[in-house]
Amino acid sequence: MRIGFDGKRAVQNYTGLGNYSRYITEILCRFYPENSYLLYAPKKRDNKRLEKLTEQFRQLSIIYPKNAFWKKLSSIWRIGGITKQLEKEEIDLFHGLSNELPLNIHKSRVKSIVTIHDLIFLRFPQYYHLIDRKIYTYKFRKACENSDRIIAISECTKKDIIDYFQIPASKIEVVYQGCDPIFEQTASEETKKEVRRKYQLPEHFILNVGSIEERKNALLAVQSLPQLAQNIHLVIIGRRTPYTGKIEQFVNEHHLTERVHIFSNVPFKDLPVFYQCAEIFTYPSYFEGFGIPIIEALHSGIPVVAAAGSCLEEAGGPDSLYVNPESVKEIGDAFNKILNDNNLKQKMVENGKQFVKRFSDCEQAKLIMNIYEKTCKL
Repeated sequence: MRIGFDGKRAVQNYTGLGNYSRYITEILCRFYPENSYLLYAPKKRDNKRLEKLTEQFRQLSIIYPKNAFWKKLSSIWRIGGITKQLEKEEIDLFHGLSNELPLNIHKSRVKSIVTIHDLIFLRFPQYYHLIDRKIYTYKFRKACENSDRIIAISECTKKDIIDYFQIPASKIEVVYQGCDPIFEQTASEETKKEVRRKYQLPEHFILNVGSIEERKNALLAVQSLPQLAQNIHLVIIGRRTPYTGKIEQFVNEHHLTERVHIFSNVPFKDLPVFYQCAEIFTYPSYFEGFGIPIIEALHSGIPVVAAAGSCLEEAGGPDSLYVNPESVKEIGDAFNKILNDNNLKQKMVENGKQFVKRFSDCEQAKLIMNIYEKTCKL
């Protein structure tokens, strides 16, 4: 098969949707090398992770607009101009990896699939500008209506697609996300010492990874610190937003500056070491489409404390602990339960490593390829 992808995020984004896009193309190239894979991107951008993939897999190519007209109007090319190019280049199936498809693809001979990651902007509209919500709603709904099949990244997201867009359940298949294989590799003690020294990390800390924004609720973990032993610190890694200032204000007012450490722009190669050095990983987000950082933590061999109420239970499994995202006491109690019971901690780590095997690269690639093959037969 000749399989095309919406490659905008794979080329331009270094986290989130970019990671997902690169992950899917990488595992398909690895497990199904007999196909040709083409990433269609509106603009060029240096991306070392993607360059590494194209060097490793000859069957993977990056395609940009062909003529001067579409090069100047690359955003419109992605919305609709790309479709004729897909037909001309005899693409059998086009996969919109990040919630979108060309608006006219259903009028072409090319079969199409879209991955929907979440509909958080509809569940929690207060976190989004009105114009953004309108645009997302239109694009996501059209992609769901026009596609031949839909991949939802969790059962929670599947339910939202049905509820908000009235899409038949029979059109949607759930394929969970895996994470980069780097998180399955144990760092050497020398590497751990080097990273600890580089970032001046405390001996004992709880880790939180993700954009530092209100929905992700990192402040809840900060607020729990007075309940914990003085030697327990909190390390937060993520893109700064205005919400970061709210966290820093609380930290200053409650004399926690020595116990809370916030880092942005951490190189990807260092991230697994943070996980492996942590005592606990916490993800108190109000709502997520899935929660890849939880998968990264389970692979890294640390227990997880996450918020109840969305899909995080799907990612963390039965042996992680889940708390009310509004309750400082609950999250503090969960931290202390793990920190004070080594047997419990070991059980959570061992069972977590077994649970996370269901998100293996081989299994994800197999599920997606099965969907591709079924879609092409429609």
